Amino acid sequence: MDISHIPVLLNQVVESFQTPPIQKGGVLIDCTLGFGGHSEALLRAYPKLEIIGIDQDKNAITFASERLRGFGKRFSYQFGRYSEVLRQLLENVELYKNLVGILADIGVSSLQFDDRSRGFCFDSETLDMRMNQEQILNAKEIVNHYTSNQLEQIFRDFGEIREYKKLARLIIESRKIEKITSSKALSSLISKHFKHPKIHPATQAFQALRIAVNDELGELKRLLENIRSCPLQKGARLSIISFHSLEDRLVKTAFKEWERKCICGSGVMRCVCGNNHQKGRNLYKKPLCASKEEINANPRSRSAKLRSFEFGSVE
Repeated sequence: MDISHIPVLLNQVVESFQTPPIQKGGVLIDCTLGFGGHSEALLRAYPKLEIIGIDQDKNAITFASERLRGFGKRFSYQFGRYSEVLRQLLENVELYKNLVGILADIGVSSLQFDDRSRGFCFDSETLDMRMNQEQILNAKEIVNHYTSNQLEQIFRDFGEIREYKKLARLIIESRKIEKITSSKALSSLISKHFKHPKIHPATQAFQALRIAVNDELGELKRLLENIRSCPLQKGARLSIISFHSLEDRLVKTAFKEWERKCICGSGVMRCVCGNNHQKGRNLYKKPLCASKEEINANPRSRSAKLRSFEFGSVE
């Protein structure tokens, strides 16, 4: 196994959970297990901590389980979408009482991106992009069978591409001649007709397709809703790493709402809600980002943002 990969914002993640309840022990849920790098660092930093890892990629679970085998019963895993598994775990009363933290590193993992057979990278001979290889929908299905309106919506809403209509039309016209069956062919097609001064011309399109295939924003929304409806115990922390503005905006908005004491509507002249709805506090006014040194060592960390929320600690 190659475990030389260092996960993004590793030190910041470990520090974000540096709180007495976690140091004393309890359970932390790693919603996006991946390589297991974050989990390993947390298990080493907090010797009394137990971690439950979640992933919908069986290859990731196999890899991480082998990596973390030395921690024995302190590590266990669950297979599935993290929003669904987390909801089930929160319904476990005993586990809920001992839950001291939740971590989510949103987006595609390096384990998936570096595997060219998965179709996430620009030079892959496949066009897949599924995190869960057991699901039916993949990127090839979207690119070759979705309507122009559907493609426009994906590229506009998930890729924030200005010329989304042009891109959708380009794909429609190209697939009439020959099906687009590889990420390599798709990225080459886009590169011929689009230019970008800072990133690969296909970056935003690939992001949009990946989000659509895996329902990534839907997953994040459900994760936040599960936690909103079942807030963690006092002193417990939630840390989320996002990689683009769509994800970060959802996290930022949720944390801001959770900090509100009053939830009355804007038209209410006088508070009638009790003014006691604050769930906790946002740990950082601005998200934590990678240092120049980390970006140089790992360019994928350049867009990573970490936001953390502590429950029950209201000043």
